Amino acid sequence: MTNGTPMAVEAAPLYYEPLLLLAGAVIAAPLFKRIGLGTILGYLAAGIAIGPVARLIVDGRELLHVAELGVVFLLFIIGLELKPARLWAMRRSIFGLGLLQVVVTGAALALIGVALAGLSYGAAFVIGFGLALSSTAFAVQTLESQGALNRQHGQTAFSVLLFQDLAIAPLLALIPLLSPGGEGADAISGERFLLALASVAGLIIAGRYLLNPLFRIIANTGAKEVMIAAALLVVLGSATLMQIAGLSMALGAFIAGVLLAESSFRHELEADIEPFRGLLLGLFFMAIGLSLDLGIIVENWMLILIAVPILMLVKALILYAICRVFGSEHNDAVRVAALLPQGGEFGFVLFTAAASAFIFPSATASLLIAIVTVSMALTPLSVRLGEMLMRSEAEDEMDEDFDGAGSDVMMIGFSRFGQIVSQVLLSGGTDVTIIDHSADRVRAAGRFGFRIYFGDGRRKDVLEAAGIRRAKLVAICTNGVATTDRIVNLIRDEFPHVRLYVRSYDRAHTLSLRDRDVEYEIRETAESALTFGCRTLQALGSSEEIAREIVADVRRRDEERLAIQSVEGMYAGNDKMHVRPVTPEPLIKPTREARRLDQEADQEAVESAGN
Repeated sequence: MTNGTPMAVEAAPLYYEPLLLLAGAVIAAPLFKRIGLGTILGYLAAGIAIGPVARLIVDGRELLHVAELGVVFLLFIIGLELKPARLWAMRRSIFGLGLLQVVVTGAALALIGVALAGLSYGAAFVIGFGLALSSTAFAVQTLESQGALNRQHGQTAFSVLLFQDLAIAPLLALIPLLSPGGEGADAISGERFLLALASVAGLIIAGRYLLNPLFRIIANTGAKEVMIAAALLVVLGSATLMQIAGLSMALGAFIAGVLLAESSFRHELEADIEPFRGLLLGLFFMAIGLSLDLGIIVENWMLILIAVPILMLVKALILYAICRVFGSEHNDAVRVAALLPQGGEFGFVLFTAAASAFIFPSATASLLIAIVTVSMALTPLSVRLGEMLMRSEAEDEMDEDFDGAGSDVMMIGFSRFGQIVSQVLLSGGTDVTIIDHSADRVRAAGRFGFRIYFGDGRRKDVLEAAGIRRAKLVAICTNGVATTDRIVNLIRDEFPHVRLYVRSYDRAHTLSLRDRDVEYEIRETAESALTFGCRTLQALGSSEEIAREIVADVRRRDEERLAIQSVEGMYAGNDKMHVRPVTPEPLIKPTREARRLDQEADQEAVESAGN
């Protein structure tokens, strides 16, 4: 206590803003999610309420710089899911569709700026191409929530976003050329270009030759907190390197993620970064709401009311046309167009830099930021409108008819895994209610005589209609971690007493399912890999009996390791694994020894009988 004032009261201002932000997130995000508007709009609304409306926090722009780390962490996690070979396979979409989208949209918006607003050519160029960029945070978060990041339209949208991240560097480099009195801009741009190339090359070399040995050394120490610190160091270090080179921080984190995509530490890194990603991404959306200048919106409400729909309509139409040119189906093209019509967070950086270079006034930059922010806030609405436009595609849809559904077992997902499981259950005389969200798969299964229902297992009403309350057990056989997790979480929340048998993707997924009290799970490749190994041993000369004993031993040690990992973390229980040939061979030697002893005992018995 100092001068009669309690220390807790003195310290309160230090925690004042974080407490407000946490309270706003806890109240608004679940509320908006509950009413069907999504957590993103909830975070935005919380930021607007705390900042521009109540003015409890007045410096939202400064918070936005910190919150942008959420986008950085998001791109790192996405990079972890994209192996270099897969990224190379997407090159046509990235450098074809992505390049065309930026050039055509930027030029169209620049021409509109010159024709309707009387902008100078330099200002129109910056504004047009700045508004051509879309929000990576909004789009990817939406795709993740829908479980669509790995679907065709999700990959197309991500390719466009990735090229936009690449485009921010040359756009920033061009600002000195467009600035009044931009002498020396050529030299600056040349230096930035060389620095950018050197930085990318350095990051690739470090990722290829240094990161895996670094994580291996840290993992061997068993220090969990050091592993987390190393993960943060890699993400923030790569992002900072790219920022120094004039590229986007998110691009640096994405490259680091791609370089680690084939690492054995990939799942551990993802688990370490995920909490920071979720928290900072929510903070990012709240910071956008905090930084919104309601005064500018009120003063220019008519201009914004006209500009935002024009921006979103022009971008959506161009995106749809380009997607169709590149071979996308109507539904996929509509999804991409509805997902990416907003302005992007990198536009904030571009417009601020342009105002600093006197290409247009600061008031114009503030107005553009307000337009981008409003367009971001309208993204969920544009996605809903896109869904309405897809209803005319009757050939891709089916009626949800659950007449006759309801049995002891409900199976969700009828891919190859589910089809084999169904054969076992049906052969055992068990009636199975099968639901799948693919209309083509439902039609194909129906032609073989299966009783299968069209429906999305991620929806409560579909589960109710399919008879989940009558089911003794639910078998979740879906593809993909995100889809499976959404179904598991839904059933655990709404039908907590249902027994869940779940197909898991990998070891990390298995551990997360066990944390949610799933009664039984199995990695989709585990038993087939064990059978494959067993047959391989037999081909090399082992007897069937010995091969089966070895496989049983591997299965037992694997289960023991999982039990240890569920308590102590991913890198615990390493002593349960064999990473090099075991000498003498386990099980084989004891078995041979036992047979030798048995033979000696038999011989002794024969000799005793002869005597």
